[in-house]
Amino acid sequence: MIDPVIILPYMLACLLFAVIPGPSVSVVIANSLAGGTRAGLFTILGTALSMVSMVFIVAVGLEAVMSLVAGAFEIIKLAGAAYLIWIGWKMFRSSGHLAFKGDRLPVGRYIWQGALTNWSNPKTLLFLSAFLPQFIDLSRPAFGQIMTLGLICLAVAAMSDSVYALAAGQARHLLTAARVRMVNRVSGVILMAGGVWLALQKRA
Repeated sequence: MIDPVIILPYMLACLLFAVIPGPSVSVVIANSLAGGTRAGLFTILGTALSMVSMVFIVAVGLEAVMSLVAGAFEIIKLAGAAYLIWIGWKMFRSSGHLAFKGDRLPVGRYIWQGALTNWSNPKTLLFLSAFLPQFIDLSRPAFGQIMTLGLICLAVAAMSDSVYALAAGQARHLLTAARVRMVNRVSGVILMAGGVWLALQKRA
């Protein structure tokens, strides 16, 4: 059971963390512009699924897990960074045609992009490992508290990201092919820069 007194300040802290644009927000916006709001929402589903796994890792003992899979985590980070750069390059070279209209939406691709992008950013996992324990009552079992706090953080992040997806999805309908091409190039540069940034990050 979480102390109700900490819920509001905790949610505000989660919101501050969520609204700051990062690689995950960038890929949500990029996919929403390219494929509409649904594309962005499916991307958010992918980031949410990856965040559940991160919270679980924190709950069962982050330090022990990280010491066992440190090399694998570095490989995941670099693979995710390369994937982000590849997505950005494809978007940069886009013709400006608005694809994926109607019901034929490649759901799996967007979910996978969201999950991999989130997992490729080690700062998300490190943030959760440092942030969540601060709100734990040590006189109670930690696992349930961490999972509850993590799911609250996930919900706040999903709502914040959904605002970005809705805004980008609506703006998409106001764009001409030339403007879409320009937006795609800007978004592509952002994604490629984010991938390079992730690749250069060193674990604390």
